[in-house]
Amino acid sequence: MFEALTDRMNLALRRLRGLAQLTPENTAEALAEVRTALLGADVHFKVAREFVERVQTQCSGQEVLKSVEPGQQVVKVIHDELVKLLGEGTAEFSSARPLRVLLVGLQGSGKTTTAAKLAKLLQKRGYTPLLVACDAQRPAAIDQLETLAKSENFAFYANRATKDVPLIAKGALAHAATMQPPPDALIFDTAGRLQIAEDLIEEIKRVRDVVQPQEVLLVADSALGQEAVNVAKTFHEAVKLTGIVLTKLDGDARGGAALSMKSVTGVPIKFAGTGEKIADFDVFHPDRMAQRILGMGDVVSLVEKAQENLDKDETERLAAKMQSGDMNLEDFLAQMRQIKKMGPLGNVMKMLPGMGGMEIGENEENKLKRTEAIILSMTPLERQKPQLLNGNRRLRIAKGAGVEVRDINQLLKQFEQMRKMMNMFKGNKGKRLMAEMGRKMGPGGMGGFPGIR
Repeated sequence: MFEALTDRMNLALRRLRGLAQLTPENTAEALAEVRTALLGADVHFKVAREFVERVQTQCSGQEVLKSVEPGQQVVKVIHDELVKLLGEGTAEFSSARPLRVLLVGLQGSGKTTTAAKLAKLLQKRGYTPLLVACDAQRPAAIDQLETLAKSENFAFYANRATKDVPLIAKGALAHAATMQPPPDALIFDTAGRLQIAEDLIEEIKRVRDVVQPQEVLLVADSALGQEAVNVAKTFHEAVKLTGIVLTKLDGDARGGAALSMKSVTGVPIKFAGTGEKIADFDVFHPDRMAQRILGMGDVVSLVEKAQENLDKDETERLAAKMQSGDMNLEDFLAQMRQIKKMGPLGNVMKMLPGMGGMEIGENEENKLKRTEAIILSMTPLERQKPQLLNGNRRLRIAKGAGVEVRDINQLLKQFEQMRKMMNMFKGNKGKRLMAEMGRKMGPGGMGGFPGIR
């Protein structure tokens, strides 16, 4: 998400950065492009207008206009205003135990999947979750939640014998009190409609009164755009939301919902769904999202993801191998599998400063899979000693991996280039290595990473 907004914002900011001197005229021209970029991303027109007005007011100050680097000053102003727009600071989530969370939203927004994702996140924080199926309108929703609960070994409660949702909620509370050990995080998945209906709102109000939740979260599809603002306002007026969960941030949505809902409703965005897997769910950090929108990357999230997903001992072993220059294809396979644990390659690359615009799609992912297939088609000895790979061995490997011999040759060539770069560490030539990597990480390739060109 945000790719189109990032591209258009960067175009406007590039002009600002290149200006030797800022004037009210050229600043207004650049900010008009920023406003157009926001509107193009489906940001609510009122939000876009007020955002540009605030930036314009700050940029009209003499300190900015006469700054040594006025363009960079304006970029900082825009960054800071984006953070405010998204909600300064990470919104606090209730630490109550037992914790009761009520999920609300339209049909198709991802409430049921979000219930399981939130349960997983809370489990990592030491909670014992119970998923409660309060969608009596769609039997498939109950089945889906039960399947997700079983897949993660979460406790689950449903009552298929009634459509009285407040009664179901009351039954869940009574059931939780009898469980040993008792769950300390109850997540209630409620029904939705394709559009807001009075009976839906009334049902949710009754469930809220029974549950008395500490958190009422609106689950909103990030593709809704400006309509998301109306949905958020309606639910907030009815049940007093405590937070918003944005789903499908990995899709092609233009992102207007994320930039509009907090500003219009005053309700903070607390979580974001970034993929289909249970683990693709994160606390929402406004400052990090602002950095991504402006093409600055998100190194903090990248480090956190690495700490969470990568094996520390294995990573240190591979790092030592790289520094010694004694890396073989067995090590490279292990390195590639470590990287895959962090999620889709495209998502990882977007967290690197300046790399957000690089197109990492299905084609590049397939190349990595092909590289893995090639290495797995080698014997352990061949992986440890690639120099053994003569013509006959390469032909055998190509048949085993379902590729051409030229693919084997290309992989070995790139791997040898990478080994040469790693050998530069031996002579304290780190600066030279980084310069070489910088050249290779240009628009035409992914550095010395064999399998991607």
